[in-house]
Amino acid sequence: MILLRHGQSEFNVHMTATRRDPGIADPRLTEYGHAQADQAAFALRHERIARIVCSPYSRALQTAEPMARLLNVPVRVTPLVRERFGYACDIGTPRAELDQRWPDHDFSAIDDIWWPSDHEPADSVIDRAGRFRAEMAALADWRDTVVVSHWGFILCMTGQSVMNGQWLRCDPTAPAPPEVIWQP
Repeated sequence: MILLRHGQSEFNVHMTATRRDPGIADPRLTEYGHAQADQAAFALRHERIARIVCSPYSRALQTAEPMARLLNVPVRVTPLVRERFGYACDIGTPRAELDQRWPDHDFSAIDDIWWPSDHEPADSVIDRAGRFRAEMAALADWRDTVVVSHWGFILCMTGQSVMNGQWLRCDPTAPAPPEVIWQP
């Protein structure tokens, strides 16, 4: 499967510049982030993609949009692939509002409030990645999947740190990384 980190968000811009949480809940993509999403869709257009799995955060949903449109592939939304909750950007948008913004996406796997209320320990994200790895490995067509996710989740799946808009391949039948180092 292919793991794609969402494009640059408003939070990413401010956090990179100041190294302080700017307090932006569920940030949206910047203009550059939209360009990264378009570039990823274009780069992956010849891949055999039958499924897009996406985090419920707006930045991930916006990143999935051009690919879903270009490939005419449905988007299944699940909090299993969301970011580690630790900053204001990890406060989500209620399901009812997401459903109105993206009526063609499948939000059936999420509650109205789907994000945690407090800081999430690293072990929790590693556990979620393990559950997702097992879920995908059980599918015969896991190779036909793009997962639009986040830095921390992709780190737990692969042991690799990726930049906004970057994608890499992941074999869910392979062992999980032996160690996850939480440094960008």
